[in-house]
Amino acid sequence: MGLIYAEITLSNPRNPELTPMKVNALVDTGAITLCVPEHLAVQLELQEIEKREVTTADGKHIPVPYVGPIQVKFEKRTCFTGALILGDGVLLGAIPMEDMDLVVSSRMKKVTVNPEYPNMPSAVVKLIT
Repeated sequence: MGLIYAEITLSNPRNPELTPMKVNALVDTGAITLCVPEHLAVQLELQEIEKREVTTADGKHIPVPYVGPIQVKFEKRTCFTGALILGDGVLLGAIPMEDMDLVVSSRMKKVTVNPEYPNMPSAVVKLIT
């Protein structure tokens, strides 16, 4: 299928005076979280919340900073999440994509809003009554 990228905007909701940053993020539905490089976290003045252990592709376990909150925007969708400080590019994982109700079109090789809900994100919830 090849690599798929999406243009997203990242910002610090705790410091709205900072200019949001448009980035080209690698889309990875096999990844869970948002990952950002250290230089981006520094520019957005994101605060470290804790360390989290990640397992790399070669099986190593390493602690990395987890920062937040961070606001993610794609087209007219938005979400608030945390991010792992890792790598040299932005990686958009499943949690922010699900929160914004985005889908990956492998045929078109791009990310789009869910065509069944083009005007508003949808979510599946279970109610306990």
